[in-house]
Amino acid sequence: MSQMDSPSDLGAVQILAKQVVANVNRVIIGKQAAVELVVIGLLSQGHLLIEDVPGVGKTMLARSLALSTDCAFGRIQFTPDMLPSDVTGVSVFNQATRQFEYQPGAVMSQILLVDEINRATPKTQSALLEAMEERQVTVDGVTHTLPQPFMVLATQNPIEYEGTFPLPEAQLDRFLFRVSLGYPALWDEMEIMNQQQFQHPVETLSPVVAVGALLAAQQAIKSVHVSQSLREYIVRLVRRTRDHADVYLGASPRGSLALFRGGQARAALLGRDYVLPDDIKTLAIPALAHRLILAPGARLREQKPETIVTQLLEEVPVPESASPHK
Repeated sequence: MSQMDSPSDLGAVQILAKQVVANVNRVIIGKQAAVELVVIGLLSQGHLLIEDVPGVGKTMLARSLALSTDCAFGRIQFTPDMLPSDVTGVSVFNQATRQFEYQPGAVMSQILLVDEINRATPKTQSALLEAMEERQVTVDGVTHTLPQPFMVLATQNPIEYEGTFPLPEAQLDRFLFRVSLGYPALWDEMEIMNQQQFQHPVETLSPVVAVGALLAAQQAIKSVHVSQSLREYIVRLVRRTRDHADVYLGASPRGSLALFRGGQARAALLGRDYVLPDDIKTLAIPALAHRLILAPGARLREQKPETIVTQLLEEVPVPESASPHK
């Protein structure tokens, strides 16, 4: 496993991140960009919404990430009859001690997979919302702190809408990125068949980094330099989503923070101690598109939030230099 000698060792962060990416790629074939985005989200201490069709590896992605980082893995299959206590846990009266004892729910994990998040009722979704935002849960008036690191990977099927409860804007805004895996290419799908002929590769996966090193890396990326001009670029880009004619509700300041912290993590993954405009442009759609609520007219024209973000990237002037060494 990788260890970090110092929390400020950005070189060690790159090594750690690339080891995790390479290990996950042993299971998730041909999806390098998506895997890197997930690792960037983990380093940024954010949560991810994985929106994709069934069978493309969403569950395996979460399991592989947990196994690679030696993190405790939890899984919740959301259904309409699920209660908030199924997420948070319950207090049970112990006859022997004559006291109530907390029985943890699945949320007491480090990497938590929430399958089909839009199938649970809003009340159950809100229980997860507190855990994601506050990194704690409250049961019978008692607050329980979640373990570190804590990351939610929530999945939803973009095709089936019957029997679902669409995520409210407030909850969508709490996801750092929205990720899509998509179907594999022809040769990648053949490789998947070959790998799983006798055993699933996830069964042979072992940790490549220690939890302590991961926590140190999450702190280390905060020292990655973001120039004043690039900070202004981020804010201008996000503010333009609020003024766009086809957008009813633009990205909140959380969108700016997602680009800021995600840019730092991507720079560290690529071996830099400073963020470039390319980092921000690469992360703009995953960080902003799911936060945009389109105007009714735009929805009638089947306008896509991704198209609007792409348009804004072409319109907002890019700063000339973002490196602290120039």
